[in-house]
Amino acid sequence: MRDRRGFTLIELVLVITILGILAVSALPNFINVATQSEQASRDGVVGAVRAGIALSRANDLVTNGPPGIYPATLDGVANATTCSAAAPCFGTVVTNGIADGSWSKTNGTTYVFDDGSNTFTYTYSTNNGTFTSPTAP
Repeated sequence: MRDRRGFTLIELVLVITILGILAVSALPNFINVATQSEQASRDGVVGAVRAGIALSRANDLVTNGPPGIYPATLDGVANATTCSAAAPCFGTVVTNGIADGSWSKTNGTTYVFDDGSNTFTYTYSTNNGTFTSPTAP
């Protein structure tokens, strides 16, 4: 009699069933990754813009003395345009600006972030240097 080695059909079915259960339980985490990456992208740009505004004011303090002024504009982009390589937004406060098509400018101080499922509007105030959104966390 020969020595037979291998798996039985029952063992193979059990392993495949267990792998299927693990895959189904992990699926929601993979779906949520896209949403989290869009939020992280938005938060990164907002943080960079806020830091750029603060640095611009600090540079003005060094150059011109107190009280230091905030930048008059965040970029040289015309109103009502989508941020692109040809017209990057936030070029005054972020090196090379932002050319992400998710951002657009509606007027001199208002920017919109649209990730396809959510839209957030940010407003820049030249009085106190804030870059805020009433709807974004």
